[in-house]
Amino acid sequence: MNDLVIMKDRQAVTTSLQVAEVFGKEHKNVIRAIEQKLGELNFEPSSKMFAEGAYTNSQNKKNKMYYLNRDGFTFIAFGFTGRQADEFKLKYIQAFNKMEELIKNQPRLPQTVDEKIYLLLQASHEGNQRIQKLETDFQTFKENQKLEPGEYSYIGQLVNKKVFGWIKVHKLGLSRQQRALLYKDINAGVAQVCGVRTRTQLREKDFETACEFIEEWTPSTATIIRIKQMGGVAEGQTELEVN
Repeated sequence: MNDLVIMKDRQAVTTSLQVAEVFGKEHKNVIRAIEQKLGELNFEPSSKMFAEGAYTNSQNKKNKMYYLNRDGFTFIAFGFTGRQADEFKLKYIQAFNKMEELIKNQPRLPQTVDEKIYLLLQASHEGNQRIQKLETDFQTFKENQKLEPGEYSYIGQLVNKKVFGWIKVHKLGLSRQQRALLYKDINAGVAQVCGVRTRTQLREKDFETACEFIEEWTPSTATIIRIKQMGGVAEGQTELEVN
């Protein structure tokens, strides 16, 4: 037995073919009963109870049939009597209830051209927002990745080059402790401008800033004074100048 109730145009309906099969009636007699009711019910709601349709029979010929909503079925099945008929009526009622609940829980489909255009624009807008969010999330993820080993090594080399370059320019002969003060100074500056606690916490987004700072770095006045306080003689000058 096929489904007692189907969905058509977002409405729970059955067909005259199904009614004939379930209740053991000739289809032509069900058609006659429906058309008799249509003739008797000379008021507008009757047109919503029944809708004419067509089906293809086994000889591949189109024949008339009707779709019936719950009210239309009630009108036709009211005259069917007997215990078995009552059992089938109950099954129909349950099937209508189930289908109508399913339809009620389905999202409403756009009916007009304007609604369809609005739905397309909304879907496009939501799609663009999702793409933008994915791109933003990816960019954030990429920027917050730790530096690649090669990039981290490059910054270390840049720091060494800058520190030794500064020492060479000033022709200084510094002890290991004095050079350590310069490294502490430049690394602290890198951390400060990049918003991290130590150089090891640098992320991809910090790479360009760190490189720019290192290129422009000179020791702070405090560091220079501390180096002077620790003693040591410059190779080419008698006193370390404070900028």
